[in-house]
Amino acid sequence: MHIHLGLSQPLTNFCALTIGNFDGVHLGHQMMIEQVVTQARARHLDSVVMTFEPHPKDFFAPQFSQPRLTSLREKIELIEAVNVDHVVILRFNHDLANTSAEEFVNRILNQQLHTRYLLVGDDFRFGAKRQGDFAYLATRSKESGFICESMNSHKVGQERVSSSAIREALQHGLLDTARKLLGRPFFISGRVAFGKQLGRTIGYPTANIPLGRRIPPLQGIFAVTVEGLNKESLKGVASLGTRPSVESNHEPWLEVHLFNFNETIYGQRIHVNFYHKIRDEAEFTTLDALIKQIDSDAEQAKAYFTSHTL
Repeated sequence: MHIHLGLSQPLTNFCALTIGNFDGVHLGHQMMIEQVVTQARARHLDSVVMTFEPHPKDFFAPQFSQPRLTSLREKIELIEAVNVDHVVILRFNHDLANTSAEEFVNRILNQQLHTRYLLVGDDFRFGAKRQGDFAYLATRSKESGFICESMNSHKVGQERVSSSAIREALQHGLLDTARKLLGRPFFISGRVAFGKQLGRTIGYPTANIPLGRRIPPLQGIFAVTVEGLNKESLKGVASLGTRPSVESNHEPWLEVHLFNFNETIYGQRIHVNFYHKIRDEAEFTTLDALIKQIDSDAEQAKAYFTSHTL
């Protein structure tokens, strides 16, 4: 898969395209991308997914920024898994925000991407002041020589699949609901960094992943599995949050204790799947109280995996 940071050069082949933020690459997103790949193959076109960084909502109102379900890297990896030919990442800035719907079609869809098939969601809006919609695209597509289709929102049961619904489920600890809407467990990937070594001194060594400026959509203690270290996934218990018993700078960290595992893995990139919330974060004033709680957390995580088939 080819990754394009911007469109400094036009694509060389005609394409089948879908456009969106694709935060989480949930079941609805997957269906859209799969349809674009299918249409591209049937029409002998390249398949292209266009997305934006940062999220337009973060650009217009950063003070109300919502937690993202996937980092940009995670989003790209999930899109790649659907066998897309190209991902185009447009930087959402003042220039793009002020691009009219007409210019977006003329310059980006026609001149730079050579679009011949376009699939968008039923609520898709684009262009300065969100002036463009599916009706506008349908009209312009006839003039520009591409086919334009829309896809209705996907539902699981009676629930509409959306990034907001998944975010809300995660914030309320409803990991089963989030998993159904995503089509997989919610996960966070990152590189293992050196920590304060406190876990090792109390019998619970942890793989520590600093999240930097990323705000996770959930916090607490969880039963998790980890991929990327062995051929099979490893089970464990994880703390995700600001570590109130250890730190005071409020920066989020993901700390994972793996059961029956004691290898040195600093610098390795791991993929942590969240299956069950055990409790919220809490601050402990004594080390003994912390150890007692971690003992209980680990036992609850093991009990979850014993009673549930993954």
